[in-house]
Amino acid sequence: MSKNTSVALPGSERVALSDVEIVDPVAPEERITVTVLLRRRSSIPDQLIEGPDTLSRAALADRHGADPADVEAVRVAMSGAGLTVVGTDLPSRRVTVAGTAEALMRTFGAELQIVRDASGFQHRARSGELRLPAALDGIVIAVLGLDNRPQAEARFRASQPEAARSFRPDALGKVYGFPANTDGAGQTIAIVELGGGFRQSELDTYFDGLGIPAPRVVAVGVDGGQNLPSGDAGSADGEVLLDIEVAGALASGARQVVYFAPNTDRGFVDAVTTAVHADPTPAAVSISWGAPEDKWTAQARRAFDAALADAAALGVTVTAAAGDRGSADGEGGGGLHTDFPASSPHLLACGGTKLAVADGGTVASETVWNGGDRGGATGGGVSVAFGLPAYQRNAGVDKRRKTGKPGRGVPDVAAVADPATGYEVLVDGERLVFGGTSAVAPLWAALVARLTQALGRPLGLLNTALYDGVQPGRTQPGFRDVTEGDNDISGEHGPYPARAGWDACTGLGVPDGEALLAALRKLGKE
Repeated sequence: MSKNTSVALPGSERVALSDVEIVDPVAPEERITVTVLLRRRSSIPDQLIEGPDTLSRAALADRHGADPADVEAVRVAMSGAGLTVVGTDLPSRRVTVAGTAEALMRTFGAELQIVRDASGFQHRARSGELRLPAALDGIVIAVLGLDNRPQAEARFRASQPEAARSFRPDALGKVYGFPANTDGAGQTIAIVELGGGFRQSELDTYFDGLGIPAPRVVAVGVDGGQNLPSGDAGSADGEVLLDIEVAGALASGARQVVYFAPNTDRGFVDAVTTAVHADPTPAAVSISWGAPEDKWTAQARRAFDAALADAAALGVTVTAAAGDRGSADGEGGGGLHTDFPASSPHLLACGGTKLAVADGGTVASETVWNGGDRGGATGGGVSVAFGLPAYQRNAGVDKRRKTGKPGRGVPDVAAVADPATGYEVLVDGERLVFGGTSAVAPLWAALVARLTQALGRPLGLLNTALYDGVQPGRTQPGFRDVTEGDNDISGEHGPYPARAGWDACTGLGVPDGEALLAALRKLGKE
C-alpha cells in the first residue's frame, strides 16, 4: 500500500527493540489475528463516566458503540486487501481481522521480524508507525496484535513465611474494617491474568484451611489464552492464585471470573474489554499486571483507556496495581515513571504499605512500603500520559517534575503490600507469603464488591466519590492516612515522601470500610 493511498495511524509508533537478537523476517504465509478498534459513534458524556448514573450494555452500544457503517467500511477495506473479518463487537467497537503476515504487513505498512530476547523467548516485533487505507482515516483508532512482544509484568513479590510477619487475607478485612454482614453475595469480581493458572482442588484446600466457603471461580479464555497452571509457584501461577485467594478470602460470596489472555498489548486490552462488557456486568475488575507508561504505544494506551471509560459508564469499578519498583517503576537512568494501566484516570490505582499489627489486632503502625532495590517499593508518581482528572484538582497532586505541568496522580488508595508483612497463600502446593501491589488490587476489588452489596447499586468510577471535597493535607472520610516513608528505592528520600492527605505513595490512604460505607451513603450512593 503506497503512501498516496494510505494515512498514518496516530500513536502507533514503536521504537525498535535494542536488547534483542533478530532471528528472521516473519514468514509471509504466517497467519496472524489482530484487533482493530473503531471510534465511538458519539462521546460518552462526562457525567456518565463520573457517575452515579450508569448505562446498560445495550444502551452503551446504541449511543456510544461502533457505527455499523464504520464496521462495514472496515470489512470492505480488509476484504479488498485480502484479509478476513472474523469477528465484530459493536458495544466495545472491536473488529477482529485475520490474514497472512504478508497481507497484514502490506495493509498496515509494517515490517515484522522474529526476534529473541535475553531469556530466549521469541516473538514478532516491528518499529515505526502503522498506516491505514485512506478510507479508514479517522475511523480506526488502534490496530493491536501485529507486534506480540510481552507487554506487562505481574506485580507480586514472594517472601518465605519464616522471614515475614504474615496475614491471612481474611484477617485484613478486620484490620481495614470491611463492612459487617457483607461477603460480596450477588456480585461478580473479574480478574485479568496474562499467564499462569489455577486448580480448583488447590482452591478448595486453601479455603478449607481458612474455614471459608470457596468462591465460585470460572476461567474464561481470551485470544487463545487458557487456564494453564505450570506447577511453578514463582511463575504467573503465583499471580493468579494470589488474586483469587485474596479476593475470595475477603469476598467469599462473590462469583469470580478469571480472564486468561496472552501477554501482549492486544491480549491485555481484549481481556479487560471482555471483562468489562460481560453479562452479568461485574461489580469490580482487578488488574495486577502493568508496565511503565512509555513501554506502551499511545494507541494501546488509548484503546485500554477507552475500555476503562466503558467500565465507568457501565458501573464497573476497575482496580489496578500501581507497581512494585518505586517512583522510577524499575526504569534506569534516574527518571520518574508511573505504571500503566494504573495511571489511567478511569480506574482506582492501588499503592502499598508496610503493616504492623499489635496483639488484639489493632494497627501498631502502617508506613509506605519501601524495601529498597531488592525488597521493592510501592509505585506512584505523576503521569506524563494523562492530564490531571477533575476529581484530583483539589487534592494537592504534585506537578510533573520535568515540565511543571499537572498530571494524573498515582495511586488513589493503598493497603499492605510489603512481602515482609504479606499475605499467606497456597500456590502449586507451597504455602508462601506474597506481597506487592498485586495483592492490593484484589483486596480493593473485594471491598468494592462488599460495598456494592451493602449499597444495592454499582459504584463505577469510585474515585469521584472518594475525592469528594478533598483538600491538601486533610484525611478523607473512609480512610486512615499514611504519613511516614517514601517510594524512592535509590535511598535519596525523594521525590515523593508521604504526607498528610493525598500523596504519590499511598494516595488517600488505606480503607476504613465501615466509615467508607457511611461516607458513600451520605453522598447518596445508595
